Amino acid sequence: MSLMEKFFLDRSSAQLVVVDVQEKLCVAMDPKVLEKLTKNISILLDSAAELGLPVITTEQYVKGLGETVPALKEKLPGKSLEKMTFSCCGGEGFMDALAANDRRQVILVGMETHVCVLQTALELLSAGYVVHLVCDAVMSRRKDNWKIALKSMAAAGAVLTSTESVLFQLLKVAGTDEFKKLSKLVR
Repeated sequence: MSLMEKFFLDRSSAQLVVVDVQEKLCVAMDPKVLEKLTKNISILLDSAAELGLPVITTEQYVKGLGETVPALKEKLPGKSLEKMTFSCCGGEGFMDALAANDRRQVILVGMETHVCVLQTALELLSAGYVVHLVCDAVMSRRKDNWKIALKSMAAAGAVLTSTESVLFQLLKVAGTDEFKKLSKLVR
């Protein structure tokens, strides 16, 4: 795999995975960090819709943790996949949904960074996917868990990135109608 194939997102190769941003889990999170996470995931969902990227969303144990927060749920293109496993990869239908999209780059966001996101990233990397972990769109209840998980995923081969980096890599050029519409989201 070339440097560009690993580190540079391409809209024809990328898909967005949103992990477990659920109502009852959000209650345990730092409100300021949660607000930033929700805003950044919202930007990525809007970008995915505009640029034609597939989106897969998961929800961990809905009976206990509730559904995806309304601010994000209204932007989802389809139904979330419910799971009991921490890794999305063990959830029913997840790997099939990924494979059906026929895209090898995964833009990964959600919570908690050191549990479900970490385990998902490791399994995706093991399965040959290129994982772009959006550091400002993942969170844990405690910052030390978040930091350790980022280090672990980077060591395993995930590309650490940010919401703006993802957006501008997918856009590639300024001046287009897409650029004019989506660049406003990060101003």
